[in-house]
Amino acid sequence: TDATGKINDLVIVASDICGVDEVYKIGGAQAIAALAYGTQTIRPVRKIVGPGSKYVTMAKVLVSTDVAIDMPAGPSEVLILADETADPRLIAFDMISQAEHGTDSVAGLITTSNRLAENVQKILTELASSTERSEKISESLKKYGFIITCDNFKEMVELSNQFAPEHLEVITKNAQDLTKDLVAGLILLGPYSPVPLSDYASGTNHVLPTGTFAQSFSALGVFDFSRRVSIVECSKAGLEKVRSNVKVLAYIENLPNHYKAIDARF
Repeated sequence: TDATGKINDLVIVASDICGVDEVYKIGGAQAIAALAYGTQTIRPVRKIVGPGSKYVTMAKVLVSTDVAIDMPAGPSEVLILADETADPRLIAFDMISQAEHGTDSVAGLITTSNRLAENVQKILTELASSTERSEKISESLKKYGFIITCDNFKEMVELSNQFAPEHLEVITKNAQDLTKDLVAGLILLGPYSPVPLSDYASGTNHVLPTGTFAQSFSALGVFDFSRRVSIVECSKAGLEKVRSNVKVLAYIENLPNHYKAIDARF
């Protein structure tokens, strides 16, 4: 909604195109509680998906013992890995585009080039004070913006993986070679793959794990909206083939009746 509480017309149109038949104008941790447990007007749901503030994210984690969630997806993050080949002006623009999300957004640069770090810091200072939403951007960069220099690529990758960012931009020579070692919600390669591309046009999902949760969670996807059920059917001959294996494992676990349930069929 906007400052007056009006729902964006485009959200309504998109909901109609997607066949959405229920829309509630609610937000915050209280909205998560309503979705999880229901109210007089809102029925409880089976799964809660989507990003939110740090309060929304914590609320999702708290209710996850009672209702399924997709992942912890809190305040947005971008981490940029860059070497001396990167354009400091583009990096500064990318960090600012992230910082305008809100004062709790994270925008960081890790680089092997001291010169690049100095240039990015200088350009950031200039741009942050002169662009739209400058007050919010400046506060975000002051609180959660950072630039770190590393001695080599190995150190840069290790530090990045500890952070496990939501969005990871890699602007280095041979950027593709680094991807096999990197951990992130989404990896964007090269100078022409900024985060706004993935936000609006690349087709990749924009709901991503934050707060280091990319180490154990993946982006939102179609599987999050489905249930997967395994179906097993075995013949007597097939069961005979694994009969001895089951016996060994059952007795190792001291569950002899597990094996007897197999043996009884012969």
